[in-house]
Amino acid sequence: MAAGHAREARSKMEKSLEALQHELASIRTGRASVALLDGIEVEAYGSKMKLNQLGTVTAPEPRLLVVTPWDKGQLAAIERAIKTSPIELNPSNDGVVIRIPIPPLTEERRKDLVKLVGKHAEETRVAIRNVRRHLVDEIKKDQKEGAIPEDDAHKLTAEIQKITDEYVEKVDEVVKLKEEEIMEV
Repeated sequence: MAAGHAREARSKMEKSLEALQHELASIRTGRASVALLDGIEVEAYGSKMKLNQLGTVTAPEPRLLVVTPWDKGQLAAIERAIKTSPIELNPSNDGVVIRIPIPPLTEERRKDLVKLVGKHAEETRVAIRNVRRHLVDEIKKDQKEGAIPEDDAHKLTAEIQKITDEYVEKVDEVVKLKEEEIMEV
């Protein structure tokens, strides 16, 4: 039972951390990152498809992304999807590939992005604390029902708290790195 609670805590908290990392990867910094285009959907072949299902995305230079469509007939659709996406980039195509220059961020935009990162971080911390609260409540319930002795319940609660602190610290590390990346000129 005890190992189950700790395992469940780690598993759920890890999922929250992974969701944060995925969310932060799509936030634009002044540097080219193929993850920037992960959320873009293209109207192709009669349905919406992820851009990475229609071609290869590379970052050959720190401030340039290149999309090489597998089907050149999709060039215009891919370019249109990038232009209308919320990432505010201006692609151009030469009939073979789509080049997407990544302009440097303004100071104001950097500050807005840091606030957005902070918001995502706080949502993740809350999710992690909710996992802790849920498991501690389960432990208390099990203790009341006599399934777990009081000493074991205290040990489990302390272990869950330790795991929670560990994951909140990981969130802080991920956020600090992203903020540094955003503020880098």
